[in-house]
Amino acid sequence: MTNSKAVALAVGFMILLNLTGHCYGALEFGFYNGKCKLSDVEDIVRRTVYSKFLKDRTIAPALIRMQFHDCFVNGCDASILLDGPNAEKTAPPNLSVRGYNVIDDAKAAVEKVCPEVVSCADIIVMATRDVISFSGGRRYSVQTGRRDGRVSLARNTQTLPPPSASVSSAIRAFARKGLNPTDMLYLLGGHTIGIAHCSLFQDRLYNFQNSGKPDPTMDATLIASLRKTCAQNATLDRTVNLDQNPLSSKVIDKSFYNQIMLRRGILQIDQQLALDGLTKSKVAAIAASSDFNTKFGQAMVKMGAIQVLTGTQGEIRKSCRAINPQNMIPIINI
Repeated sequence: MTNSKAVALAVGFMILLNLTGHCYGALEFGFYNGKCKLSDVEDIVRRTVYSKFLKDRTIAPALIRMQFHDCFVNGCDASILLDGPNAEKTAPPNLSVRGYNVIDDAKAAVEKVCPEVVSCADIIVMATRDVISFSGGRRYSVQTGRRDGRVSLARNTQTLPPPSASVSSAIRAFARKGLNPTDMLYLLGGHTIGIAHCSLFQDRLYNFQNSGKPDPTMDATLIASLRKTCAQNATLDRTVNLDQNPLSSKVIDKSFYNQIMLRRGILQIDQQLALDGLTKSKVAAIAASSDFNTKFGQAMVKMGAIQVLTGTQGEIRKSCRAINPQNMIPIINI
């Protein structure tokens, strides 16, 4: 099967050209100022997201994860939002990604006052910044001006580093996206909030690397505790907090680094950050620092600039879940 046919099966349409008529340049802070008359686009998004956050605070780690999974595939182009039988959201690493309804509602609120101007890709970045600030993180300014991509293929998610990745392979994966090891350490600090399913680390509790024993790098007390939640033959895939400090597992702070230094990391990659010679000294420095929230925000901004579409590239979707109809025709005889 040719690549063209694979794309045809994945998205069902071929993109022609962008007909939205809006001219966009490079990313910039305050990009939408004056583009929606008197409406403040970022405030509309913030208020919409806040109403969702008050009802469900777990949307904070969900949106942080969504932005990461979007940016690490085709770049920050909202391709993770597109529906389709073989779209990115159908790939195994993305089956547990959620928060799509939050982006949908923020997009609908913006469209009411400023139709076909604000991209879904920008809304992901703005909404993620907002939930970080609602969760105790420092509010940071985000660059906007992204346009939405038109390609979403499940197979492209292979660029996402798995939870069992080694530190060196994770560094290489981040480097391919223009992010250095320090950026990686701060971005993985997003695990200061959120959960992990038992299936992602169960081998560490019972049969690490087919040894028949638990991972020797995990604290024995933590192993005993986690086994109560993650039974070896359980049929239900339960969850645990990524930050095992119960006082801060829902707060954006540096506690995650203290926990992994105590060998209380849940995911293998998280624990290895505190043990590997490539990263352990930096982990200790972050744990002792007072500027994690600032550095975390800066790393999120840098990640938000990965392979963005600007200018005449991409489109401004009317719905975050579908390519604009005028920009595609049915595939015929490919």
